[in-house]
Amino acid sequence: MHDRAGTPVRLVYETHATTTDNEAGIATGRLPGVLSPTGRRQAGELGDRRRDDGIGAVFTSDLHRAVDTARIAFAGTAVPMFQDRRLRECDYGHLNGRPQATLAPLRARHIDKPFPGGQSHREVLAATEDFLGDLVTRWGGSRVLLIAHSANRWALDCLLTGADLADLVAAPARWQPGWEYTVPPPGGRSRPEP
Repeated sequence: MHDRAGTPVRLVYETHATTTDNEAGIATGRLPGVLSPTGRRQAGELGDRRRDDGIGAVFTSDLHRAVDTARIAFAGTAVPMFQDRRLRECDYGHLNGRPQATLAPLRARHIDKPFPGGQSHREVLAATEDFLGDLVTRWGGSRVLLIAHSANRWALDCLLTGADLADLVAAPARWQPGWEYTVPPPGGRSRPEP
């Protein structure tokens, strides 16, 4: 096998499918989460979009809602799937499993300061950056799919497009059928200033 560490990774990001918590207005955070019937259908649709999209591997958070999304989407295929704890949603600590209406106004306060009993959004960014370093070393030149959570997409936007974390955390949630990024080889990007 030739060394592909010097070539970029073409990364496709997809959010995990809808959970019962999403439908109930609950901020799942580090809890596992269970896909709803709508979410199971969405996972199938994700597979329809991505199975023949040149995906060389699928990487997911190790939280159930992301893993189940990938398993449904790529059932019956030979595409390798890998779970990585660095791709977990932000740990809201004592607020995991609480209503979104309670959590949403507090997010901006926890960009650098951890949620009580949890972590900060900046810590999610650092974990995502560590994951990307390994990804580009091992999967350079490949097109890969990442299925994770909103905090990871914010981290990708910061690390790969230069977006401001505070702006992303404050913005209303949005969904689209995938985001495309290029992950440069080591030395090809610098970590944004806090």
